[in-house]
Amino acid sequence: MDLNLENAVNYHYDKFPPGSIRYERFIEPLVKATDAVARYDQMLKNMHNSEILLAPLRNQEAVISSRMEGTVSTMDEILKYEADCGIKHEADCDIEAGSSTNVRSEVIETILYQRALKATQAAMKDGYKLSKSLIKAIHQRLLFYGRGASKSPGMFKNEQNYIADKLKRNILFIPISPEKLQEGLDKLFLYIEEGPHPTLVKTAIAHIEFEALHPFKDGNGRIGRMLITLMLWDSGTISAPHFYISGYLEDNKDRYIDTMRNVSENSDWESWCIFFMEAVEQQAIRNLTIAESIRALYENMKIVFSDALSSKWSVNALDFVFTNPVFRNNKFTHKSGISPATAARFTRVLLEKNLIVTVEDASGRKPALYSFEPLMELVRV
Repeated sequence: MDLNLENAVNYHYDKFPPGSIRYERFIEPLVKATDAVARYDQMLKNMHNSEILLAPLRNQEAVISSRMEGTVSTMDEILKYEADCGIKHEADCDIEAGSSTNVRSEVIETILYQRALKATQAAMKDGYKLSKSLIKAIHQRLLFYGRGASKSPGMFKNEQNYIADKLKRNILFIPISPEKLQEGLDKLFLYIEEGPHPTLVKTAIAHIEFEALHPFKDGNGRIGRMLITLMLWDSGTISAPHFYISGYLEDNKDRYIDTMRNVSENSDWESWCIFFMEAVEQQAIRNLTIAESIRALYENMKIVFSDALSSKWSVNALDFVFTNPVFRNNKFTHKSGISPATAARFTRVLLEKNLIVTVEDASGRKPALYSFEPLMELVRV
C-alpha cells in the first residue's frame, strides 16, 4: 500500500536532549500532576496489600495499551486465560499450547504485555537498570509469540520505519534512521540516568524521545508506555509499580500524536510537557478513584465473606478472588492453600449469595469457570 509522505514530520536530529526547558509554560500543570501523583502514592503506601488489590489495574493497562496498537481483547478473556493456566505458575503456562486451544492471538499478545511488564519489574528489583539491553529483553518477551514473532523480537530495527495514519494512508512521522539509532539510544539512556530535570519532566521527555526513536519494528508504543511506569517507580516517585497511563493516552490519541510531531517539527518540548502533565494528573485521579473503589470493596467483602463462609480461611478466599476474579476451583485450591472440599463448599456458598457467577459449567474433567462480579464490574474496560 502506497503511503503519502507529503505531511510527514522527520525526527529531530541533534536536538535531544533539549538544551533548555521553559518551565514557566507548564509550571501549573506540573504542580497539579505532582500533587495528584503524591496523593495516589500515599494511597499505595497506606494499602498493606497493594499487590493483591491493584493486580486488576495491571490487567487493565495490558488490555488498553495493547488495544492502542490494534490488539483488541477484553479483561474477561485475559482472566479466563489465566484461570485456564490451571495450577501452574503463570510464567510456566505454555503460550504455544494455550494458543492451540481456541484462544485468540490478540489475547495471547495482551498476556505477553502483562508478563513482560512484570518480568521487567522483577529484573529491576534485582538491580538491573533501564538500558538498551533491558528494553531488548522486554521486546523479546513482548513479541515472543503470535504476530509479533515475525517482527524481530529482541532486535533493534535495521530499516526505516514510520508512524502512519493507515486509514488516510498518510505517513505522520519518520523516526530516527537505523544508522543513527544506537547513538540516539545511548543519549536517551544517559539522559534517563543523569538528566537534570525533575522526575515527571524527565519521564515526559524520555517517553516522547523513545517514541520518536521508534527502535523496534513493532511494539514501540507498548514499551514506551511501560517506560513511564518503570521510571516513576525506579525514581521513588511511586512506591509500588502501579501507575498506568494508557487510558488517558487512548482517549486523547490524536492529540498525543500531534503533540509528539510538534516536538520534532518545532522543538516544542513544552507543549508536550503540558500534555504529559495533564495526562499524569488525570490518570492519577482516575487510578486513585478505581483503587479506592477496589479497596472499599475489599473491606466490605471482608465482612461479607467472614459472615457467609464462617471459616478461618475466609480472608484467604477473599484474597484469592481479588487476585484471580475469574477462576476455576483447581486454581482456587492450589493458590489459596484451601483444601478441595473446603474450596468446593466456599464456591457453593458464594454462588448462593450471588457473590460469584458461573461463566462456564463444568465439562468432563474441566471444572466450572466462575467470575467474582463485584470486582469485575469495577475494572472491565
